Amino acid sequence: MEYFLIEGGKPLNGSVRASGSKNAALPIIAASILSTTNKVVLKNIPMLKDIETMIELLKSINVDIKFNKSRKEVIVKPTTSSYKEPPYELVRKMRASFNIMGPLLTRKNKIRIPFPGGCAIGTRPIDLHLKGFAMMGVKIDINSGYVLANSKHLHGSEIYLDLPSVGATENIMMAAVMAKGKTIIRNPAREPEIVDLANFLNSMGADIEGAGSDTIRIRGVNSLTGCTYRVMPDRIEAGTYLIAGAITRGKVKVTNVIVEHLASLIDKLKEAGLQIVTGANWVEVRPCKEIKGVNVKTLPYPGFPTDLQSQIVALLCTAKGTSIVTESIFDKRTAHVPELKRMGADISVDGNNIIINGRKKLTGAEVIAPDLRAGASLVLAGLAAEGTTKISDIFHIDRGYENIEEKIQKLGGHIKRIGKESVPKAANI
Repeated sequence: MEYFLIEGGKPLNGSVRASGSKNAALPIIAASILSTTNKVVLKNIPMLKDIETMIELLKSINVDIKFNKSRKEVIVKPTTSSYKEPPYELVRKMRASFNIMGPLLTRKNKIRIPFPGGCAIGTRPIDLHLKGFAMMGVKIDINSGYVLANSKHLHGSEIYLDLPSVGATENIMMAAVMAKGKTIIRNPAREPEIVDLANFLNSMGADIEGAGSDTIRIRGVNSLTGCTYRVMPDRIEAGTYLIAGAITRGKVKVTNVIVEHLASLIDKLKEAGLQIVTGANWVEVRPCKEIKGVNVKTLPYPGFPTDLQSQIVALLCTAKGTSIVTESIFDKRTAHVPELKRMGADISVDGNNIIINGRKKLTGAEVIAPDLRAGASLVLAGLAAEGTTKISDIFHIDRGYENIEEKIQKLGGHIKRIGKESVPKAANI
């Protein structure tokens, strides 16, 4: 098994470029099968385990898809072949695999798909996905861990989401683009990744308005065609490197970003006393004399993102005073807390609140990455800690961070991947 060894206590300095967004790329790759004419070329695709899983999943159901890693491009060709049932062993690897249900319902009258997997960060039901499909004319049955969906013709509908679920919004959008009539989604997710998916679908000929607002309107079209599209930058990766600069008391500039997407994080870093400078497509964090504790509550966009909760918790472990971080999106996103305790953090959990009494220093220790973002928080803590930190189960981290150790090394961080060779960079799939 691979693991990271980190020698901490060194400020990070320099510039790092954010990769393409994992959370935008996954649904866009799934949606690419909606093209009935011409190939789809997707650019700025990050080299990640989750991306590879999505590509293998589409291959397994008869999609003609290739990933050119050297060019960071995914190419999908239209197919007239019948789509196969997606295999359980691939669907269970990540929750985003369920994103293929919306496009498949458009291309296939009857489908059977296993319940999705992914990080164990709390309850993430698919009921809102299924509610939306049912209102569009899909008959849904649940049997032995599988969803069976049957629909002769998808039709438009007015759908209200009880919660602004990102996955449900994406799936319903993809099912609605070629449904007969008009679909209105009220209380949808407003995340930038939703806007990116809508922009991609519109580039294929879809008719979508209102993505990023409280109401999305979709007029069904007869067909979609191929296009070339560049995926947005990864705001979570960018935020992670900004926090890496802050926790090590360094000066880190993150380029290839959309500054607006980082507004909630920037506000919290400023509140903590850090100096933040922004440009047209970059953000830089600069050290301050003392980082102050702040309170944070995760919320749907444009609120503070749950995917940066673990990372800012690590930062606040080194701040002066008491901080309370409230997790309002997922009910079990606290697996990083006991691992941070191993490193000397004064931290506890009370319900959905993480209570942190900041300390001047953390200490290197042997820890385990319990999930993707918790793993990233341990990397940050290890970079700030005195001594050596060993992080095991780093396959979780590889799901969402492209060449994380190389990027940190370029910033002056002392991190090594130990075990088998690093994730391959040139092999195409």
